[in-house]
Amino acid sequence: MPGGPYPPAGYPAPAGGAYPPGGPFPPGYPAPAPPRKKRGLLIASIIVVVALLLCAGGGTAAFFLLRGADPGEGADEPTTAVQEFLTAVYQDRNAGRATNLVCSSSRDREKIAAKVAEVEKYVAEYDTPRFRWTAPAVADRTDERATVTTKLTVTTADEKVADQELRFTVIRETGWWVCEVG
Repeated sequence: MPGGPYPPAGYPAPAGGAYPPGGPFPPGYPAPAPPRKKRGLLIASIIVVVALLLCAGGGTAAFFLLRGADPGEGADEPTTAVQEFLTAVYQDRNAGRATNLVCSSSRDREKIAAKVAEVEKYVAEYDTPRFRWTAPAVADRTDERATVTTKLTVTTADEKVADQELRFTVIRETGWWVCEVG
């Protein structure tokens, strides 16, 4: 039995077949080294398993987080995405709804809320302003990106009128999303 009190196979047994206490090896024969414990392999295996679990867990978490990056399905058409965004900002003045219409890479809740607050300030400052816009029109379109234009008009009760040309970059992810307004 390796590592036990007896020499490995091939060593001659002493006369009488019994080993003296404290030294089973005959003179001139070195005692064999105790077998090495394979802790290094065990530790390396445990580290690899833990690393794989962490990577799998992180990948799974990223999948679920990114899968829900867009809060809905997007619009069916680029013009519909722009129309819904304009309605949310200028008529409903609902920053939360407007945020849900913006692509994930441009979804900055604070900036959108600031724009809605700017419209609210305009409403408070002028006598019953009305916001309207021309039907959004696609100026350029590929399978994944479109440029949509419209003309925003603000009219107040005292008949002041202001026009602004708007150009939207709309991208297609799970549907069409407003990504830039210029």
